[in-house]
Amino acid sequence: MAMETTSTAGNEKRKPYLSIQNLTKKFGDFTALDDISLEVFESEFVCFLGPSGCGKTTLLRAVAGLDIQTAGRVEQAGQDISGLPPSERNFGIVFQSYALFPNLTVLKNVAYGLQNKKMPKADIAARVDELLQLVGMPEQGAKYPAQLSGGQQQRVALARALATSPGLLLLDEPLSALDAKVRVRLRHEIKQLQNKLGVTTIMVTHDQEEALTMADRIVVMDQGVIEQVGTPLDIYRHPASPFVANFVGTMNFLPAVAAANGDVWMEGIELSAAEGMDGFAEGEPVTVCVRPEDVVTRDIEASAANAFEATVRELEFLGSFFRASLTFGETGEPVFQADFSINMVRDFRLEEGCSLLVAFPKDRIRVFAGS
Repeated sequence: MAMETTSTAGNEKRKPYLSIQNLTKKFGDFTALDDISLEVFESEFVCFLGPSGCGKTTLLRAVAGLDIQTAGRVEQAGQDISGLPPSERNFGIVFQSYALFPNLTVLKNVAYGLQNKKMPKADIAARVDELLQLVGMPEQGAKYPAQLSGGQQQRVALARALATSPGLLLLDEPLSALDAKVRVRLRHEIKQLQNKLGVTTIMVTHDQEEALTMADRIVVMDQGVIEQVGTPLDIYRHPASPFVANFVGTMNFLPAVAAANGDVWMEGIELSAAEGMDGFAEGEPVTVCVRPEDVVTRDIEASAANAFEATVRELEFLGSFFRASLTFGETGEPVFQADFSINMVRDFRLEEGCSLLVAFPKDRIRVFAGS
C-alpha cells in the first residue's frame, strides 16, 4: 500500500500547488504506480528518487499528461488537470536526452515555445536574451546544438523549458548523461536558478547524491509505491524502512534479537537505541542498522553504552578517509563497516588484525523487524 506524504515544517498551513490523489497507472497487467498520494508546495524543489523501474518517471509523465493515469486525480494550482493533454498543462520539461531541435540555433530553440504562443518578435527577443543570460550562455545564441558540449546543451534545454514562465518545472534525470564534474557544477547551477526564480520543481533521479544536495524534500519510491517522503536529513537520518536505509547512503545491517527490556542482543552484545525499539516481542529477530560514519572510536570506555571490542579485518583507503571492515564476537561474524579519518587511523595505529573499542551511539541506531 502506498504511503502518503507527511507535512514538513512550514507546510502545515500552506495549500499544495500540486496535489496527486490516489494515482494508479497500469500497463496491461503490470501496475507501475499503486495508489500514489503526494502534495508538492509552491516554490518547492522535490526529487523523485529510486532505482530503475520504481515508477518515478511514470509518475512524472502522469503529472505532465504524457502517460495519463489509470485512476486517481492530479490538481495543479487548485485546477483538476487529470484529463488534460500536455499542451493544456502549465509546465516546462527537460529530458535526459535534451531533445533540442538539431536544425535550429540556440536562439530559435529557446524561442520555440514563445513563437507558438504568438508573442511579438521584440518580446521574444528580449525574453530569449534574458534566459540565455540566466543560464550563462549570452554569446552562444547563433550556435547549433551539435556545436555545444553536453552541459551547454542541457542549459539550453533548461532555458527553453523556462521560456514560457511555467508554474511547474519537470526535470527527467537531466544530468545523467553528463560526466561527473559537469554534473556537480550543473546541479549547483540548477538549484541556484530554481531558488532565484522560485519555480515549483520536480526532478526525477536515481542518484542519491543529486537528491540529497538539491531537494527540499525527497520522495523515495520502490515498486510503484512511495516508501518515504521527507527532507534530505530526515531521509538519511531516519529511514522509514530497510529499503530506504539501504538505498540512501551506506548502511550496516546486523542481525540481532529483541530483549525483554526493549534493548536488543547482537552476538552477545546488548544494544540500546533511542527509537524504533517498540513493538518487538522478546526473542523476535530484528535488524540493527548503523551507518559507517556513525561508529565511534574516540573517547569511549568499555563501560560506555553500546561499546564493544572489534577486530579490523580489512582497511580500504578512499582518499579522504579509510573504510574499515570489522568483526566481533567469538565467530568473527557478522562483519560491519566503519569510516575512520586518516588522523584517527594514524593516531590509533590501525592495521589489519588489530583490536579496538568501538560504540554505536544510541541516537544513530535504527532497528527494523526481521534479520
